[in-house]
Amino acid sequence: MTGKPYTVRAGHCPHDTDLAGVLAGLRTVTEPLEAAWARLEAAEHIAIKANIVWPPQHYRRHAGRAQELVDEDVLRATLILLRERCQGQITVIDSSLTHDQHDFYFLDLLAEYGVGFINVNDAPARWVAPPGGGAAFARYLIPEPVLEADALVSLCTLKSHAFMGLTLSTKNLFGLCPVGERNRPRVYYHHIVRMPYFLADLADICRPTLNIVDGLVAQSGIEWGGDPLVTNCLLAGDQTLATDLCGAQMMGHDPLGDFPSPPFRRDRNPLLIAAQRGQGPASMDEIDFQHDLTLPVGAFDSNATDPPERVAAWHATMAEEALAYEADPSPYYEQYAGEYILLQGGRVLWHNPRYELGFGSRRNLPGADPGRAIWFKYVDPSEAEAERYGIYRRELLGSGNNTSPSSDSKSATSTTSAVAGGA
Repeated sequence: MTGKPYTVRAGHCPHDTDLAGVLAGLRTVTEPLEAAWARLEAAEHIAIKANIVWPPQHYRRHAGRAQELVDEDVLRATLILLRERCQGQITVIDSSLTHDQHDFYFLDLLAEYGVGFINVNDAPARWVAPPGGGAAFARYLIPEPVLEADALVSLCTLKSHAFMGLTLSTKNLFGLCPVGERNRPRVYYHHIVRMPYFLADLADICRPTLNIVDGLVAQSGIEWGGDPLVTNCLLAGDQTLATDLCGAQMMGHDPLGDFPSPPFRRDRNPLLIAAQRGQGPASMDEIDFQHDLTLPVGAFDSNATDPPERVAAWHATMAEEALAYEADPSPYYEQYAGEYILLQGGRVLWHNPRYELGFGSRRNLPGADPGRAIWFKYVDPSEAEAERYGIYRRELLGSGNNTSPSSDSKSATSTTSAVAGGA
C-alpha cells in the first residue's frame, strides 16, 4: 500500500490477443482498485457510459480493432468482470446522434450479458448543481438515469481531440448530454471558453466509480478520422481525474499543461481546471500509478485546425460578447426570450426557439466575420442555468489559472443533491 489517495493501473495488452487475453489484461489493471470494486459490489444499479455510439457506416477499424470507439472485446471483458463481481442491475447509457437510433449497433452484444440500454435523449432530466458550485454554469439538466445510478463506469478510448487536446474518461461523459428539445444542445457546451469548464462540471456531477481506457488501438490528431496508433495497453483507475492525468502522461503530454501549449491548441485543459477546483489530484505525486509500459505509448498530438493567432482572437472576442450580454441582457430578454441566439459584435446573427442551426458551421452564417467569435446563448429571463461570466473575465485578463467560481455569479440552489456514484 502506498498511502496515496488515488489508484491507477496500466498494463501491456497485445492488440492481436483474443477475448481471453483482453479479459486477463483488464482483470490485471482493475484488480487493485479495491475502493472502486467495493462500491460497485454494493451497488443496486450500475450505469456504464461507453464510447460506442456511432453510425455503423462510419465505424473505423485498424489492425483488427476498433480505432475510434471502445473495442467489442474490451466492452465484453468489462461486462464479464462486472457480472463476476456485482449483483446489481447493469445498464449502458448514452445518447443517439441521429435520432433514428441506427447508431446503436451494439444492442445484441449487450443482450448476451443481460445488460440493458437507455438512450438518455428519451429520459427525463432535472436541474442539478455541481457539488463544487459550477465552473461554467451553476446548474445543468442531467438525465435521471445518470443521477439514479449507485455507481457509474466510464469506458472510453485512448485518443486525441482537436478541440480539447485529448479525450479520455472525462470527455467521454460528454455523451451523456441529451440531444433533444428538453435540454441544451451539445453544441451549446462544445464552445470556446465554455467547454473545458463544462467538462470539469460534468465530471464533478457524475463522479464515475470506475474508469477504463481502451488503448489496444488508439488514435492521434482528431477524435474522428484521425491517425491510428497500435498502443497495446489498457488503463483503469478509481477516480476520473486521476485516471485521465495518467492517460495524458501515457500519451506523452504534460497532464497539467494548458492552452495554448500542445495538445491544448484550441482551449484550456479541463484536467487542469478540475485539479485546481479540488476535484481530485493536483499532481501526479498524489496518484498510486503503476504500469509495465514504456512511455509514451505512442506519438499523440492534436491537429492544428486554425492559426494560433486566430484562436487567440476568438477567445478574446468570445469573452467580449458574453460580458456585453451580461452587462445588459434586457434587450435580448424583451425580443428573444425562450430562443437561442448567435451574437457577434453585439448583433444577433441568428435566433430560433429550436437549436438546430441548419447551416452547419457558425462560420457559414451570412455576414459573419471569421476573425471574431460567435457566442451561442439561450435567452432565459429566469437565468435557470446561471452562467458563470467570471470565466470570460479571466479570459480577458489572461488569468485563466484562477478557476474558482466567480464571486459575482448568481447564486444557485440545486433541486436535487443526487450524484451518480456518490461523493
